[in-house]
Amino acid sequence: MAMAVAQHRESSIDKHLDASGKYVRYTAEQVEALERVYTECPKPSSLRRQQLIRECPILANIEPKQIKVWFQNRRCREKQRKEASRLQTVNRKLTAMNKLLMEENDRLQKQVSHLVCENGYMRQQLHTPSAAAAATTDASCDSVVTTPQHNMRDANNPAGFLSIAEETLAEFLSKATGTAVDWVQMPGMKPGPDSVGIFAISHSCSGVAARACGLVSLEPTKIVEILKDRPSWFRDCRSLEVFTMFPAGNGGTVELVYTQTYAPMTLAPARDFWTLRYTTSLENGSLVVCERSLSGSGAGPNAAAAAQFVRAEMLPSGYLIRPCEGGGSIIHIVDHLNLEAWSVPEVLRPLYESSKVVAQKMTIAALRYIRQIAQETSGEVVYGLGRQPAVLRTFSQRLSRGFNDAVNGFNDDGWSVLNCDGAEDVIIAVNSTKNLSGTSNSASSLTFPGGILCAKASMLLQNIPPAVLVRFLREHRSEWADFNVDAYSAASLKAGSYAYPGMRPMRFTGNQIIMPLGHTIEHEEMLEVIRLEGHSLAQEDAFVSRDIHLLQLSSGIDENAVGACSELIFAPIDEMFPDDAPLVPSGFRIIPLDLKPGDKKDAMTTNRTLDLTSGLEVGPATSHAGGDASSSYNNRSVLTIAFQFPFDSSMQDNVAAMARQYVRSVISSVQTVAMAISPSGINLAVGAKLSPGSPEALTLAHWICQSYSYHLGTELLRSDSLVGDLVLKHLWHHQDAILCCSLKSMPVFIFANQAGLDMLETTLVALQDITLDKIFDESGRKALSADFAKLMQQGFAYLPAGICMSTMGRHVSYEQAIAWKVLAEEDNNVHCLAFSFINWSFV
Repeated sequence: MAMAVAQHRESSIDKHLDASGKYVRYTAEQVEALERVYTECPKPSSLRRQQLIRECPILANIEPKQIKVWFQNRRCREKQRKEASRLQTVNRKLTAMNKLLMEENDRLQKQVSHLVCENGYMRQQLHTPSAAAAATTDASCDSVVTTPQHNMRDANNPAGFLSIAEETLAEFLSKATGTAVDWVQMPGMKPGPDSVGIFAISHSCSGVAARACGLVSLEPTKIVEILKDRPSWFRDCRSLEVFTMFPAGNGGTVELVYTQTYAPMTLAPARDFWTLRYTTSLENGSLVVCERSLSGSGAGPNAAAAAQFVRAEMLPSGYLIRPCEGGGSIIHIVDHLNLEAWSVPEVLRPLYESSKVVAQKMTIAALRYIRQIAQETSGEVVYGLGRQPAVLRTFSQRLSRGFNDAVNGFNDDGWSVLNCDGAEDVIIAVNSTKNLSGTSNSASSLTFPGGILCAKASMLLQNIPPAVLVRFLREHRSEWADFNVDAYSAASLKAGSYAYPGMRPMRFTGNQIIMPLGHTIEHEEMLEVIRLEGHSLAQEDAFVSRDIHLLQLSSGIDENAVGACSELIFAPIDEMFPDDAPLVPSGFRIIPLDLKPGDKKDAMTTNRTLDLTSGLEVGPATSHAGGDASSSYNNRSVLTIAFQFPFDSSMQDNVAAMARQYVRSVISSVQTVAMAISPSGINLAVGAKLSPGSPEALTLAHWICQSYSYHLGTELLRSDSLVGDLVLKHLWHHQDAILCCSLKSMPVFIFANQAGLDMLETTLVALQDITLDKIFDESGRKALSADFAKLMQQGFAYLPAGICMSTMGRHVSYEQAIAWKVLAEEDNNVHCLAFSFINWSFV
């Protein structure tokens, strides 16, 4: 209807209604002149338009009101043409989507028929057990489910490869459009008019599989080009190398491909693949790229580097792209993998046995990336600060890749681990060959006399939504970051400006300004510039601005979105950063462990510390007596932290010590934040072992309070009516710093409440490496030695005001300290010594 009206009005362009409602005819020359004026000055209020009308003699005989009406009609026709064009585009998309939904409906009907036939067959076997033996040889019924056996032919000649390629094609198509896999709808991804596509995951099959189909406004050949370049869109892909390529039928190609992928955390090895990739076209004009693993040890160019990877298997997977009438394509994506979950610790296996994770990281990511490129190509996406979409996309990829490189620390990238005996909570790695430039141009590359140092760690979190925690870390940087460390990293990017250890004292004003650069179409990933306002504390620089700028990538901060993880990755940059600005990324990655409902994994995972070694052995899960495992275990997640610091070779030891302590301080702050914003608060630590041989945290909290009351005759928590978990919660949030140390020849700390961790600037795990004598100065050690005999005889002692030292080397003053013996409730023996530091503060 809209098209018909538009065509009618175009055919009568020389006849228009005037202000009184009568038709007025214009000559062709007048219409041409009016069109020229409208093209040059489309705005009604333009003074230039009035001038052009006055200067045109052919328009002199037309009344101004009639000219005004002509322009109004002209604008209406233009709007109608645009609307008609838009409606045509929408109609084409809806037609293509309707076709896709009809095909999906047909596939689902086939799947239902298949299941009904299979169900009837199984019922028949249950009612006639004697036929069970014959069933093993009866292949006449289509419902008999058989697992295809991939008989690997000789892969040393092209004929063998072509045979494998054709089998791979047939199996992939049966998964993409057939019933070879029992697909179920992806949780949280409901199809609809605003949906990116239709997503499904495997219900019960070997390995883990995911499937997606959707409509994309790009030509099939362009889509194939994008998808084959896996490192450009798959953030976990480290490298992809084509070793051999030879032509196949229908203008297709067969390639032997070696692919390396990153490990998402420090607790598991990375994966690699040795695959055959077949690209061809079908009779209906569709393009297909299918891929599957080959047997053998195709290890890439560097066998030593490949030793750091676990060989994973890709079952027939790929992409089916069909052209649509009027432009665009319908795309089907299938990813089917066997990630060899046996090679990772038991607590992390859900990440490698979850089809949902594969869908989030690969299948959905591929379709989203293609749609992003399509919208950028059409001009629908507008970015800030004048940056081109491709440039911003490159920045995002470099931030993600730099962070993954730091987390994995591959030897062939130049990384080596410093003094790691397996007991350290923070791993320190050094790279002396790091090239920080975003280009291959050696003239613009930035190198350091020493290199890059990385401090990294992984830990388990309980009952804290990853999106909530990352959003808090993004919006409240001052709660966990040290402005002086940021200033050091920013200054180190400038050649010859190393400031450590003689950094100028700086202070953070508290102002953090977030300037958006761009985001993906569904806002699941955002790129932004962060400005931290700072001022020097030195008097001569009092009026000089010391602002710091960070390029930051945040993803997974929407709790309702379906994502594989939540990340906050940032790197210091110059205020006017060029397209090839050097980046040294640091940040956080939180990956949820999606366990099955009611899964009662060992209770050791409730420990919110870095002491994962006792609970992460590869092998069968062990059962711990911890009572009924609540459903809160389904909310476990793994937090990975990696911070990178440029350094001069003469400063390596100093920077390593600073980095280790800084990361421990960040970990402690993150633990505090997670506990504060967690729905269940301190209850997460109930049942956790504080150290080997220690009681559970809740038990120790009762012993501390009961012993304090027994020896000093008063209540530590100001209330004797607290029961159960409330004792631990109130002790943890007590304003005084409370610490417990063992009764050994060299006493070490085994517990501290939050104030105690803050005072020592440490974490629960690092606390266990601190001896009692290290926190006191000389006068404090003398006072403790003088009162130690009284403490052991009467059970408590008051220590005078003094000074102690934090693990970061800062002095801490306290007005008074109380020490008492903590008695075990069962046998009344002394379990440990407790200290309470009253009114402490940094000096």
